[in-house]
Amino acid sequence: MTRVAILWHMHQPFYQDLATGEHVLPWVRLHALKDYWGMVALLDEFPGVKVTFNLVPSLLVQLEAFARDEARDRHLELGLKPADRLTDDERAFCVAHFFHAHRARMIDPHPRYRELFEQRGARGFSTDDLRDLQVWHKLVWIDQSYQDEHEGIRALLAKDRGFSEQDKAVLRAVELELLRKVIPAYAAAAASGRVELSTSPFYHPILPLLCDTDVYRRTHPQSRMPREPFRHPEDAAEQLARAVALHARLFGRRPDGLWPSEGSVSDAMVPLVADAGFRWMATDEEILARTAGIGFARSGDGHVDQPERLYRPYAIAAGGRTVACGFRDHTLSDLIGFTYASWSADGAADDFVYRLVGAGRAYAERTGGEAATVFVILDGENAWEHYDRQGRPFLRALYSRLASHPEIETVTMAEACAAPAQTLHTIFPGSWIGGDFYIWIGHPDDHRAWSQLAEARRTLEAAAPAAAPAAVARARDEILIAEGSDWFWWYGDDHSSDHDVEFDELFRRHVRNAYRALDRPVPEELFVTNITTGAPRGGVEPPTGLIEPAIDGEVTSYFEWIGAGCVDMRPAAGTMHQAGDGGSVIEAIEFGFDLDRRFVRVDGARPMREALEPDVEIRLKFVEPAGRQVVIRASAAAADLSAGRQSVVQARLEIRRPGGSDTVACGGLAAAAGRILEVRVPFVCLGAEPGTRLAFVVAVNRAGAEVAHHPRRGPIEIDRPDGSFPERSWTA
Repeated sequence: MTRVAILWHMHQPFYQDLATGEHVLPWVRLHALKDYWGMVALLDEFPGVKVTFNLVPSLLVQLEAFARDEARDRHLELGLKPADRLTDDERAFCVAHFFHAHRARMIDPHPRYRELFEQRGARGFSTDDLRDLQVWHKLVWIDQSYQDEHEGIRALLAKDRGFSEQDKAVLRAVELELLRKVIPAYAAAAASGRVELSTSPFYHPILPLLCDTDVYRRTHPQSRMPREPFRHPEDAAEQLARAVALHARLFGRRPDGLWPSEGSVSDAMVPLVADAGFRWMATDEEILARTAGIGFARSGDGHVDQPERLYRPYAIAAGGRTVACGFRDHTLSDLIGFTYASWSADGAADDFVYRLVGAGRAYAERTGGEAATVFVILDGENAWEHYDRQGRPFLRALYSRLASHPEIETVTMAEACAAPAQTLHTIFPGSWIGGDFYIWIGHPDDHRAWSQLAEARRTLEAAAPAAAPAAVARARDEILIAEGSDWFWWYGDDHSSDHDVEFDELFRRHVRNAYRALDRPVPEELFVTNITTGAPRGGVEPPTGLIEPAIDGEVTSYFEWIGAGCVDMRPAAGTMHQAGDGGSVIEAIEFGFDLDRRFVRVDGARPMREALEPDVEIRLKFVEPAGRQVVIRASAAAADLSAGRQSVVQARLEIRRPGGSDTVACGGLAAAAGRILEVRVPFVCLGAEPGTRLAFVVAVNRAGAEVAHHPRRGPIEIDRPDGSFPERSWTA
């Protein structure tokens, strides 16, 4: 038997500037339309399924404000403003910011939205264009069930273009309806007993770093650090106390459980969690491995080698307090977050259940028949932008199988953690990403921000005795907001988004507001960006000419890849971070074609003949044409080759079907791995006629599970060339 505890983590940082009232970014509102209500409402179809939702307080208070129609962000205001009254600056803002949606799943399926997207930069937008953009910018975020069943939304989708101001009013009414349903829906689900609601520290800070930033030296003893340490466990305690109070106000009871922000734990935060009244918390399997001094490896079919260690709850005893703890299986969690979006719904659900059942059987075999408890914890919103129909077909397929399978029982996190049989007397300090805190304090930009925060915190302490209580309270709120993890997430060269500048400005604005509330001089450096590094490379440069490289795994000639397109991932990252072990295998991809064949080159941090270990596969996964993939792996003979020579690799073409894949013949398909990996795929094998759109990613699979794919921000897209391509490229 396998007990499965699924936790969907719903999180947004606090986007509001308390001084102006403006919400700087629109993600609370937009994800409320697409994810927050729909995710919990879907469970009404599956009364036999239990799950846990973790609702971050900084998200909930903003949801309340938007539901009351009190909150505003510029995207909302300009989306509602009559199109013929937009100023030139406002028109430019709309064109620049109203396409922030996943292109393949949210833009391209709608002809008018795609037309507007492709129109950017080619010619100006008319008033009618802008009004259509105002509608589509919001319409694609509306919950899938509304798109399927709501008469007004279906009419807008069918209309496609030529929208009126009245159409915008209809859409706004639906928007408010969805916003107002979110919190009541979670309250009702929790009251039913089938859903547990847990929380996180109020503004989503990294608790161990609030307790003492020097905890980072445990994993990086030689690292440079902020110019003064931040040590305020009392702030960590307040973030927890405020979270409990808000949860009790909204849902009528204190939460039993805590997802510490980013799964971040340490011995110092355990007593704070226990004193706040929490009975359980959770983190990642890497923390368990480091705590116990072991490693979790996986077999060729993806099953963990020590199921008896991972698939059980523990008690963590530290600082004189004890809290139960579940450790998430990050391979299973990442399959949902990063891999299954490109699978069929049924195929993904079948694969996931297969892995769960295998985990339970292996655990029972090792423990004499005991039931395994598998923790699956991941972001509950961002992944669905990459899935067909907002992930609803996959979730329905998954929930139906979980509800009906005789060897699976779904449980809440509280039920899963209720009876830990083993106690750990320490817990390794780290997060779900790499088992450390590098993301939030490892880069010089992070150091500068932590220094600014520490100095503002010291200023607050010095000013508090003489300042007015209201001013102290306002400054304290600003500092607690600035302690949130998201500001630090986007500093450095490990993550980047289209909104790095806004996150940096908002962090410094909160710190500046603290000084102003106390009537103290604002340090000059808070008016200057903390960003010292550019965005990670990862933009796709298209091909400029035809190529015909030798498929030998080596750079045979400087000229053989001249004219190819390229994408550089040194480093590459996205909004969600994948805690896998394959991301560093690939550093760059080049791609091109002649008139009959597509060519792909993959460069790695080490020779690709070495990267293709026995349990590693490189896959060219095609989104268009859908369902096709080229699988490359080392052959058995590769180990017999002398060092430095080309490895023997096998390449096969698969077509994915519900429940599995079929290997099909493909004459002319070839691959070779030496210093680089080179692949040749005839267009005829892909069913691609001239002019056909081709879109693909390069995925790394280890032990049967995908651990990374590139580019992270979306597939490489290009049309199959026709005979005029060389002339057009030369002219351009």
